[in-house]
Amino acid sequence: MRAALAPIRSAFHRCRGISFKSAAELRRACRSNTWTGPTAGEAPGYVQANLVILPGKYAEQFRDFCVKNAAPCPLLEHTGPGSFEPKHLAPGADLRTDLPKYHVWREGKMVEERQEVLGLCEDDMHGFLLGCSFTWEDLLAEAYLTPRHVEEGRNVPMFDSSIELRSAGPFQGHMVVSMRPYRKEDAEKVCAITGEFPAAHGPPVQIGQPAEIGVKDLMRPDYGEAVSFKDGEVPLFWACGVTPQNALKQAKLPLVITHAPGHMFVGDIRNDELKDWQVPGVWSARPTQVE
Repeated sequence: MRAALAPIRSAFHRCRGISFKSAAELRRACRSNTWTGPTAGEAPGYVQANLVILPGKYAEQFRDFCVKNAAPCPLLEHTGPGSFEPKHLAPGADLRTDLPKYHVWREGKMVEERQEVLGLCEDDMHGFLLGCSFTWEDLLAEAYLTPRHVEEGRNVPMFDSSIELRSAGPFQGHMVVSMRPYRKEDAEKVCAITGEFPAAHGPPVQIGQPAEIGVKDLMRPDYGEAVSFKDGEVPLFWACGVTPQNALKQAKLPLVITHAPGHMFVGDIRNDELKDWQVPGVWSARPTQVE
């Protein structure tokens, strides 16, 4: 691993006490329940993804929802029915066991947090892996722009926003955004780096004006943990893969399984391979414009 990645690795060594160099190593630790923490900064260089598992009768509508809202929901892979192996992102992996934590939803309410969901996944269920901003965080670290939550050993702060989503079937709602503070003079470079990855949420959807997207208090995130600000820093907001969980609350499906916020699936695909990623047999992952 290149020395340039030292900032992001060392921060997690100090705060987590353990680090994984490969995605496969991290997944094995999840499967054996020896790792249950957030995945930010872990397995640097490997793609991270949000997870949604839902009944087959809703799969086509959810896929349409992802297409219509590709900035917060960039679809990387669609498995199913009854198959939970992401054959393109990580052959041999199991979406039911290989994440640190899962949330179980019934009728729009999160009812349980689990470390595996083997007994809940039925034969008609489909899995969806959606791009995640953790994918490019090690690239920010290489540019000496390590995200603050990584430096502080926290989960990334995420907020419910007022940005309205395009509906598809029962799926609708508002975008969730993740936030990272940076100096104004660094914002352009941060935008350039993250903009190379439309399949991992792309560039920020808002810079410096949280009230414009309905965010009221940066110290009270709706998900994740608050981080500190330094003098001269402003908040940068990205579309976030927790967005589907907001839509699922309103859809009130009988059973849905998602990742716990910040506890992602980590695949074997390298970050650079995601720049021009096309979903196998489906569509090209590209973000929509946020008005």
